[in-house]
Amino acid sequence: MANLRPVLLIGLLVLGGMLWVEWQKDYGPQFGAQQAAPEAPAATGSATVSADGLPSVPGGASDLPPPDAAPVVPGDEAASQTADGMSASRPASGTSPSPVVTVRTDVLAMEIDLVGGSVVSAQLLNYPVTLEQPENKVQLLRRAGPHLFIAQSGLLSERPAPNHTTTYQAEQREYVLADGADELRIPLSWTSGDGIRVTRTFVLRRGAYELAVHDQVENQSATPWTGSRYDQLQRSITDEDTERTYTNPGTYSFTGIAFYSPEDKFEKVAFDDVADDPFNKTFSGGWLSMIQHYFFAAWIPPADVTVAYSTQEIAPDGWPRYLARAVAPAQTIQPGARGEFVSRLYLGPKLQEELEEVAPGLEHTVNYGIFTVFSKPLFWLLSHIHALVGNWGWAIVLLTVLIKAAFFKLTEAQYRSMARMRKLQPRIEQLKERYGDDRQRMSQAMMELYKKEKVNPLGGCLPILVQIPIFIALYWVLLESVELRQAPFVGWIQNLSVRDPYFILPALNAGFMIATQRLTPMAGMDPLQRKMMNLMPVVFAVMFAFFPAGLVLYWATNAGLSLAQQLYITRKIAAADN
Repeated sequence: MANLRPVLLIGLLVLGGMLWVEWQKDYGPQFGAQQAAPEAPAATGSATVSADGLPSVPGGASDLPPPDAAPVVPGDEAASQTADGMSASRPASGTSPSPVVTVRTDVLAMEIDLVGGSVVSAQLLNYPVTLEQPENKVQLLRRAGPHLFIAQSGLLSERPAPNHTTTYQAEQREYVLADGADELRIPLSWTSGDGIRVTRTFVLRRGAYELAVHDQVENQSATPWTGSRYDQLQRSITDEDTERTYTNPGTYSFTGIAFYSPEDKFEKVAFDDVADDPFNKTFSGGWLSMIQHYFFAAWIPPADVTVAYSTQEIAPDGWPRYLARAVAPAQTIQPGARGEFVSRLYLGPKLQEELEEVAPGLEHTVNYGIFTVFSKPLFWLLSHIHALVGNWGWAIVLLTVLIKAAFFKLTEAQYRSMARMRKLQPRIEQLKERYGDDRQRMSQAMMELYKKEKVNPLGGCLPILVQIPIFIALYWVLLESVELRQAPFVGWIQNLSVRDPYFILPALNAGFMIATQRLTPMAGMDPLQRKMMNLMPVVFAVMFAFFPAGLVLYWATNAGLSLAQQLYITRKIAAADN
């Protein structure tokens, strides 16, 4: 058992790291005092079109319409910070300098600014910020303040064309998806002085977080019109640590820009890398996004269109802003003809089973990191169990039972080895009396005894080591899966994604660990190892007090099953020997 010390040390280091992360969640540095983003002056811009069909922007992306030209209202936060750090939203205050069109479906409440036809506000109606205030919904997009986050698009041409600084006209200022209707269309229009008419139509569907944005160009002039379309996401970041999401400080879920292409797959770009190493690639069949904990926004161009993707940092006087842009190839529309540009905009949660149907690779926005190889199968199995039982807590319990059954033979061998070692304890005590403080001869004698009796002193370590990746993978499933966000279990546990409010599960797990220790042979351990073993239940209880209740539910269930299995095997061996 002397070789058990490195294993215990590694386990403590891994779990200690998790404890540090959870400690940071509650007691780590928070954001500094918030301040409003400064108002930027309006401006216009245009671009020419190159021979290869892609927009040719002399001097680079800076010649596109200035990204911060859309009106920004200093201090119009329309939000407050709640206990868990999520941004609570309320209806717009009405102080906007430009008119908006309000849109409401069964899952989304949006505001479309008539300046630019930009989506400047998006609330997710099925996702309250906290269970205690269900009326306050998560607000993904917002038009102003230090947490500005908007979705813009426009047209680029040497001829007149509307961009994200141009004012559209609307037939009405409010649209609501009617009962029984499956689709809602919001048309905006713009007309130039030389016969170019653009109709922008937003198409939303019942139950969908994805909307289509159509720009139909009618050329009523006497000469051809050539132009292209760009889509972009713009966001302000207020904290230097850009891999912490402002909606839940301390979770360390990646917050930043992400691109997907069939060739390079999913590529993340941290906000603080944009200035030094901007992203510039051209490909088809991809998309761009800005992701955060549980939710994200993404522009998805047509799969068969070759699009130029890029990033840009904007540094006004207030908080820095970051831009992710997609520029489509140019189209030429002859006099008297019509042409259309189409992109899709996703504004919503990271629903893993639905994202694959929206666009290829979109499921990668669920950021399991290096544990994806374990976490994705675990979530797949967990979601199928949930489909049968209808409760995520019971799904975790049944998942634990299945994992325990899968490793039953391995665990059985562990407990048989431990039972044999219990029988050897009197002989080990005799060796200790014989060799006293001569640790080297003591260890040699113990190894000879183990070899003679065919006992593996490390037989109990392998099941523990095997479960560490599963434990960490399930931690990321609980941390990243929006499906488990605010999911109830039973009684006092109404949210599996946060810690147990009364610490019952950590205490229950500690009880199981103490009972298991009483069945574990400790002969041959030095005093330090004994102290470590005796301290483990306390360490785990304190650590699990900070972990999500769903994770502690898994570990406590596993500990209870292990105790029952050990009791059964130990008694079975004892009966066989008698």
